[in-house]
Amino acid sequence: QLDNGATLDDLLNPAFAAVREASKRTLGMRHFDVQLIGGMVLHNGSIAEMRTGEGKTLVATLPCYLNALEGKGVHVITVNDYLARRDAEWMGEIHNFLGLSVGTVVNNQDDEEKERAYQADITYGQNNEFGFDYLRDNMKFSALDYHQRPLNYAIVDEVDSILIDEARTPLIISGQGQTSSVKYRTVNEIVPRLRIEEHYTVDEKGHSVTLTDEGVELAEELLGGLGALEASDKRGGYRQGGRFNLYDPVNLETLHILNQCLRAHTLYKRDVTYMVRDGEVLIIDEFTGRVLAGRRWSDGLHQAVEAKENVHIKEENRTLATITFQNLFRLYNKLSGMTGTADTEASEFHGTYKLNCTVIPTNKPMIRDDDDDVVYKTEREKFTAVVADILENHERGVPILVGTTSVEKSAAIARILGKKGIEHSVLNAKHHENEAFVVAQAGRQGSITVSTNMAGRGTDIVLGGNPEMLAKLKFREEGRDPAEEEAAFEDLVEQLEAECEVQREEILAQGGLYIVGTERHESRRIDNQLRGRAGRQGDPGRSRFYLSLEDDLMRIFAGDRVKNLMERMGMPDDEPIEHPWVTKSVENAQKKVEERNFDIRKNLLEYDDVMSSQRSTVYQLRQELLQGRYTADEIDDDGKPTGRVRKITPMDGLVDKVGPDLSILLGMFCEDPILPRDEKGEPRDIDRDELDDGKLVERDTLVKELYSRWGVVIDPGESAGDVYDECIELLPQALTEQRERLLDLIDRIIGAIVEDSCPLNRPPDDWDWQAIFEGFEQHFGVELPDDIADYGDRDALAQELYERAEVEFDKREESLSFELTLRVFRHVYLEELDRTWVDHLTDMDHLRDGIGLRGYGQKDPKQEYKKEGFNMFVTLLARVSSNVLIKVMQAQVKRPEDEQEMEQEDLERHMQQLAGAIATHGGKNQPLSSPGLMAPPDEDPSVLGEQECPCGSGKKFSECHGAELGDD
Repeated sequence: QLDNGATLDDLLNPAFAAVREASKRTLGMRHFDVQLIGGMVLHNGSIAEMRTGEGKTLVATLPCYLNALEGKGVHVITVNDYLARRDAEWMGEIHNFLGLSVGTVVNNQDDEEKERAYQADITYGQNNEFGFDYLRDNMKFSALDYHQRPLNYAIVDEVDSILIDEARTPLIISGQGQTSSVKYRTVNEIVPRLRIEEHYTVDEKGHSVTLTDEGVELAEELLGGLGALEASDKRGGYRQGGRFNLYDPVNLETLHILNQCLRAHTLYKRDVTYMVRDGEVLIIDEFTGRVLAGRRWSDGLHQAVEAKENVHIKEENRTLATITFQNLFRLYNKLSGMTGTADTEASEFHGTYKLNCTVIPTNKPMIRDDDDDVVYKTEREKFTAVVADILENHERGVPILVGTTSVEKSAAIARILGKKGIEHSVLNAKHHENEAFVVAQAGRQGSITVSTNMAGRGTDIVLGGNPEMLAKLKFREEGRDPAEEEAAFEDLVEQLEAECEVQREEILAQGGLYIVGTERHESRRIDNQLRGRAGRQGDPGRSRFYLSLEDDLMRIFAGDRVKNLMERMGMPDDEPIEHPWVTKSVENAQKKVEERNFDIRKNLLEYDDVMSSQRSTVYQLRQELLQGRYTADEIDDDGKPTGRVRKITPMDGLVDKVGPDLSILLGMFCEDPILPRDEKGEPRDIDRDELDDGKLVERDTLVKELYSRWGVVIDPGESAGDVYDECIELLPQALTEQRERLLDLIDRIIGAIVEDSCPLNRPPDDWDWQAIFEGFEQHFGVELPDDIADYGDRDALAQELYERAEVEFDKREESLSFELTLRVFRHVYLEELDRTWVDHLTDMDHLRDGIGLRGYGQKDPKQEYKKEGFNMFVTLLARVSSNVLIKVMQAQVKRPEDEQEMEQEDLERHMQQLAGAIATHGGKNQPLSSPGLMAPPDEDPSVLGEQECPCGSGKKFSECHGAELGDD
């Protein structure tokens, strides 16, 4: 029906009906009406807010199936690998039943697994992995190595967590930087000597630390004594008394490290924001309480924390590729999401992602009781009250979920319960391995589960317990495998189902699951998620938050108001306050924090939007180079773009040039090879009709050969004749477009030389003729005749220079061959573009770090960043074009083996980047090396021997590619 003009909207009813029926037949679950509504909202590209336990995972199958019918791919994005695997396996039964393929994208997969996952109709995966794979694809040196297809449709599970909570930190692929780790250790030694308020001040709201004048003096004295400071000159490098100047330009890096070390000691707390395991600092996710494996803080902060904890300090990073979640997900043609808590951030979803939020009604009325917050003066009194409340409800057999904001707090409550001999389970970053089993038992009668934030999110707490998970736990404890004893496992599940049902009825009579929050989170959504664990599918439940004036949120944002209220009411220290006013005051404090965090995300997005347009330009250029495409603007008589695409007609004679080689290549890949020699061994032309009978084998290898030789990507059919016809149509056009790109690049270089050297407001005698002569010789390797200086018209001069350049290019093309010239061009263009882009990312980081100072000059830092960033990018593109042309015109390829070596170098360079670059949500560093093309630099070849080879190997030219070139 789609092929006959039907739209996806036309097919919604039959598609949803098919999924509903397939779900009933495979999983025994039939979508509720409210779930069908949720599916429609997702298909329309909006956010569906559905309460916990309403079956969001099942809802996603509806739009997944409908949108996968187009064959363009659907991505279902989850918050962790466990949920990606679980949902792909669980919901995969429905999709497989309907004839669709399902893949899973998680960390540590090899290329083959990634390829299969992305080619599937529906791909489940973890959010970071989709972003890193996008960046990795755009660092590759062959279009055949790309994993992702064009980004079509995404459904983001827990959309608030991914698009809001994690949007403050960009995805970064990084390699080894320059800063020595030794300096962090040295600077960290002086931090204990600096006293808060006297030597530095801490702003917890702004998450920053500032040195006082006294602190600067003491730091200069201490660091100078340790040899950590230098002086750029005697006048500005020293202060009175012989002290080094911490603000001398040569010491700015040390100043930055000192600031980061102070932040590490004051704002980053062990077992709250990070933990140390096996001599390694591991970041704890502030929203889920999970360890963020493989992630590192950027900008030297992680090294500062490592110095503080006296563990091995890893090298600082250098950004190779980066993107924010905001700009990643805006690349999809259609985006939708689902969560239990989105309405509080509806304006941000609409402003940033153009997503509307729709609140879906619950299948059954929600009857959970949410009690007012209880506030104590001190944390000790609060914890005493929490434990007393837990004990009281535990004795009645009520299942209790205790929510905390850090590993440290969860461990404190667990210790108190342990001392009282009360059995309990702990779910935090230190015990994440048993997460699914702990959650499965959290609904058992009398169970107590102490959880950090929302660890276990995505897994429902079932009252009475989850029979299947309890059976798996029992088998695991006994060292048995359910797969090997299926009958015994099913019997145990059946037995536990009856037991769990009895418990469920008793728990319902006692009021359901009781949620105890021990501290308010910065975001109301996180608190709502904790509350949402109770009261699923019409079950009763209850929740209450216990707070103290010593809690971070209260102390920083609301403590004074509540404290004054308690004092006005004359309340004693050990008596709590419980009133709707207090709950309102806390919510107002949370709104302040949410607004601040929104400003941070908005600020990040505004800066990254500058990089986003540059990144899309570079990545599009890379893809066109790799795929042998070129789309050029049509130019009018005045040299200005018309806005129309220039029509590029294939060069005459290319079919005759390419045809014979193509026939020979296809003949080799036939099941019965078609040989290019007759019975006497004489060369012969392979007739086109002969290929019709040839059935192709090893088609993957054939695709690689075609790409390696001509730089085009095709999807071969069964018959060699069909592939011949497709290639004969594609190859001349693709080769002509690639050549046209090179000629346009020459045209731009000539134009730039004339533009820079021949100002319109000056007579020809004042033109910079030396720059014209030197520029032409630098790029084309030949000297211009002296009579060029007789030209007095800029256009005539440019035309003459272009004609001479074209003559030199024709010579180059003749000496290397037409096809090889284009391969060299593609090779050096990619190498030069990637190297310069990485340098540009570093330069843009430096620009952003210092751009805030423009505000003191009454200039808008963001506008200045946009203006300077654009100018830097224009300079980058000009530098790339110039260096590419120099290398193409001067590269020497002596033997046929060198052609293969270029392809091998591309592959090796990519493999070294993958081995040396680590993808992190915040940046992690490993060594990175990048060998390049065998192209001599601008100097005379006779003096190259003792210089470093331009390929990047670090060897002398005479010992590297110079040795291969021999006397040539």
